[in-house]
Amino acid sequence: MRCIVTGGAGFIGSHLVDRLLTDGHQVTVIDNFSTGRPQNLEHHRNEKALQVVQADITNGDVTKSYFDKVDWVFHLAALADIVPSIQHPRDYFQANVDGTFSVLENARAAGVKKILYTASSSCFGIPEKFPTPETAAIQPQYPYALTKYLGEQLAMHWAMVYKLPVVSLRLFNVYGPRSRTSGTYGAVFGVFLAQKLAGQPFTVVGDGRQTRDFTYVTDVADAFMTAAKSAVVGQEYNVGSGNTYSVNRLVELLGGEVTHIPKRPGEPDCTFADITKIHNEMGWEPKVSFEDGVGKVLEHIDYWKEAPLWTPEKIAEATQDWFKYLGEDN
Repeated sequence: MRCIVTGGAGFIGSHLVDRLLTDGHQVTVIDNFSTGRPQNLEHHRNEKALQVVQADITNGDVTKSYFDKVDWVFHLAALADIVPSIQHPRDYFQANVDGTFSVLENARAAGVKKILYTASSSCFGIPEKFPTPETAAIQPQYPYALTKYLGEQLAMHWAMVYKLPVVSLRLFNVYGPRSRTSGTYGAVFGVFLAQKLAGQPFTVVGDGRQTRDFTYVTDVADAFMTAAKSAVVGQEYNVGSGNTYSVNRLVELLGGEVTHIPKRPGEPDCTFADITKIHNEMGWEPKVSFEDGVGKVLEHIDYWKEAPLWTPEKIAEATQDWFKYLGEDN
């Protein structure tokens, strides 16, 4: 197949590119490198089936020609993280909503065979049911979550009105090699791995008993491939590990000292995907256990040498707006 991967130089996107090339497909990556890293695709530099285009998806006129004769579009380009979405909501709306609109319109004009939208489990906010099914209440707690959900709504609406062959995958807590090392305070793995390399204690939020549905990145790439090959359209699917694991368990596997920082508003005590639907309708299931996945990450720990080192003081400063806008006083 001829494929486009928006955000293909990012964490999940680059692993999806790996899988697509391994399976013999032709791939065009569209990435503005605002968070993606060219190094994530460096091992494919001599790959004739790969084209890398530096462009912004919000500029549909510039990117439109790359959609010609494309079969599959994997839309992963987005801005992530909570705090910057609170501080710069316009940037998140433009990237995650306007950007998705441009991708959908370009795909519609080109008549592509399948569009895979990358949604976020953050749309569920603080869930009331575990495992959480796709039908659970949508209650985003911050602009990142809202803009990713609005993008999904656009994709589903285009599927309904224009019969666009869209499938949306709601990803839960993806981890693995190449996860982001940007200067933004964000995902726990990037924070902890930089701390481990520096011999500093892990900054555990609250008591560490909160659990997350940590899902290994190659399982996520496999879910994308499964959905692309399926006949299903116009549906949303959870993608998770089939379990949920405490932050304390992650600390045990990584090995190191701990320091505790305050629990934060708007964060669930548990994320746990009900993956019954994707299993029953597509036959997909995760393959990498949490223990094996963490082991694979530790094999590539040098990747996080350039990641920022977060101390409790730096985290407190970086998350001031989180508490200011999402705290109980509001």
